[in-house]
Amino acid sequence: MTPSNHNIISKVKNSSNYFIVNSLSGNADIIDEALFNEFITGNFTDCEEIAAKGYLVDEREEKKLFKDKYLTFIDNREIDEIQIFFVPWYACNFACSYCYQDEYQSPTIKLSTEIIDAFFSYIDINFADRKKYITIFGGEPLLSGNYHKTLIEYIIESASARNFDVAVVTNGYNISEYIDILKKGSMREVQVTLDGTAEYHNGRRYMRDKSPTFERISNGIDLLLASHIPVNLRMVVDRENIGNLWQLANYAISMGWTSSPIFKTQLGRNYELHHCQATNAKLFSRIELYSYLYNQICLHPEILEFHKPAFSISKFLFENGKLPDPLFDSCPACKTEWAFDYSGSIYSCTATVGKSNEKLGTFYPSVSLNNNLVCQWEERDVLSIAECANCSSQLACGGGCGSVAKNQFGSILKPDCRPVKELLEMGISLYGGGEE
Repeated sequence: MTPSNHNIISKVKNSSNYFIVNSLSGNADIIDEALFNEFITGNFTDCEEIAAKGYLVDEREEKKLFKDKYLTFIDNREIDEIQIFFVPWYACNFACSYCYQDEYQSPTIKLSTEIIDAFFSYIDINFADRKKYITIFGGEPLLSGNYHKTLIEYIIESASARNFDVAVVTNGYNISEYIDILKKGSMREVQVTLDGTAEYHNGRRYMRDKSPTFERISNGIDLLLASHIPVNLRMVVDRENIGNLWQLANYAISMGWTSSPIFKTQLGRNYELHHCQATNAKLFSRIELYSYLYNQICLHPEILEFHKPAFSISKFLFENGKLPDPLFDSCPACKTEWAFDYSGSIYSCTATVGKSNEKLGTFYPSVSLNNNLVCQWEERDVLSIAECANCSSQLACGGGCGSVAKNQFGSILKPDCRPVKELLEMGISLYGGGEE
């Protein structure tokens, strides 16, 4: 018997205790220093109990378990719901200070009902046997004017005719103009971005003429919730605005948003995606962001009423009383996510959509698909990434984002590593207390 290759063992932050997590066996425990030292030295006093939890294994049996769970993962993914993004235009009424699409060369073609029909025809044929929903993306999809409203309404009506749910990713400025159109669809959610309270938000997310946007977006969130349309409030964070998180949390609490069962939140880490930002010194690495969040939550626990950071699998563990299933792949591109735009182009995901060198094919005016490129995305998982092979965190990390890996290393078969152990150190401390 030997220690499992999937044991993640470390000390709980600000505690005298340690933890052991094994994503393959599905077990996690708080352990004392004596047992921690046994794992360090390899001299165990009670092999039976730790072997029963998969922390001590027969290597051949563990490889068999790995294979079985991998095959189950692949089978389940084949029937998972697909999120299909559609970009009606890359135009935007905002001039956000950190926009990553500002260097995109927008196609000169304009969206029409003919292109929308071609899009739905493509997914009707090519994803006929899969459960799916449509996410309207941008640019900013909810622009003013009859041209934009008519086409967004046509997309929603076309989705409703097929019994597809619809989600919208918007800056939230024109919610009041679109509320009646949104009500016509089966709305999965509307994602809206607020980057802090008014002072912070208006200093980052402003109109092209620099006019403020906070108050109108806040009113739009009220309107969505009153209309029983789920809201996913996103805050894009970096060193510039992270200190305002607790104040935004208090604002959301005071507005009654956090008490609504159809209100949720996410934090989006501002990072270099397609090109270097002029102010990249303000960007956090993933571990820097979570370290800051940990300290801020300790000072302002009300943040947790607004948002509970994942800290890798920590949040899931303490909310569900068990670990999530092993994550053999965390990149949904060409598996459970596809992206299309109004030029008739097909892309792997939202991180690649709009990049001409990332195009996989077309759905309009003719249908084509580069199956070799699609296969590369489909085959990316922890088994195809060499660096994942001997990593104890591979089944909690899943290899990260393929697009980020390609930007950094020139290949999607490279890892976009998550600092899983360090995140667990903080998350178990925060959500589990770390004490027996």
